[in-house]
Amino acid sequence: MTDALRRRVEAWLATRHCDGNESEDIAMTTRRALLAAPLALPALARGAAAQGSWPERSVSVLLGYPPGGVTDFAARAVSERMGRALGQSVVLENRPGAATAVANTAAAQARPDGYTLLMGTSTLAINPALQPSLTPRDPQTELTPIGTVFRTAFVLHVHASLPVRSTAELIAYAKANPGKLNFGSSGTGAVNHLCLELFRARAGIDVVHVPYRGGAPALIDLRTNRIQAMFSAAQEALPPMRDGATRGLAVSSKERMQVLPDLPPVADTLPGFDGVFWQGLFGPASLPAPIVARAGAALREATTDATLVARMAEQGVALTPGDADALRRTLAEETVMWGQLIREQNIRPE
Repeated sequence: MTDALRRRVEAWLATRHCDGNESEDIAMTTRRALLAAPLALPALARGAAAQGSWPERSVSVLLGYPPGGVTDFAARAVSERMGRALGQSVVLENRPGAATAVANTAAAQARPDGYTLLMGTSTLAINPALQPSLTPRDPQTELTPIGTVFRTAFVLHVHASLPVRSTAELIAYAKANPGKLNFGSSGTGAVNHLCLELFRARAGIDVVHVPYRGGAPALIDLRTNRIQAMFSAAQEALPPMRDGATRGLAVSSKERMQVLPDLPPVADTLPGFDGVFWQGLFGPASLPAPIVARAGAALREATTDATLVARMAEQGVALTPGDADALRRTLAEETVMWGQLIREQNIRPE
């Protein structure tokens, strides 16, 4: 504060007097605030400048899955392209464990400076109901949505010996043979397991859930007819379908998949059915708006890259450019949807 300005403030304060509605303490607080406010301006300016120049060094993006697989591939490819757009390296860090809670928690507890972000997935909408002891307990308030990355449907396929060729025929067969169909999944609480539970509830059928530790061992048993059906990720379902070991009936999304255009949605038989796996970019709570905007713009540039869009489509993955509001809606809607299903079906972790 300049001397002239200080003298003017002092002179104005000297004219102030306390009436019945103003205590000496309030007057003193006002005096201190007025005199100190200009001193805070340089700090505020430095903070705004820091946000405006973000990023000034490399950015870490956490992922709750191990290397390999479509989730890792997509996150790594998108991070690389974001780095090009931002002019700084964006490094993917795999931190698997505790149903992705290891990575989720680390991101939620990071400083909100934009240098630690999270490639969050559908588990953020599932964990609060399935495993409420895991952190973050409320991702909707403990994380800041930045933008959507991708969504991918599952393929409902059956062993080739099963005498069904459509979703309607599968439902009819299950009703005629209650408790005799074994449905595999990559684990209790996985999105493909929840698709099965949604399918079972909507169709009103009695089938046996057989959880595995991952999709690969489940597919081995599907090939050998130890289990008869499964919702599988497209890139996992394609090989056994192509060699005739399994038969594709439908996809779990409301829309058809580019890689399997002949397969109709389950929703054609069970209206409103929609179960997909998604990925989105998040930051810690209170991430400044300018950083959210800049990171979101870089993410959109990455997810609209024509080469990457084509490569991901071949894997059955649809890149879905969307802003923070779109991701916030997805998380909110699926937290309600999966939470309701988990409670109604009394699903418990293994």
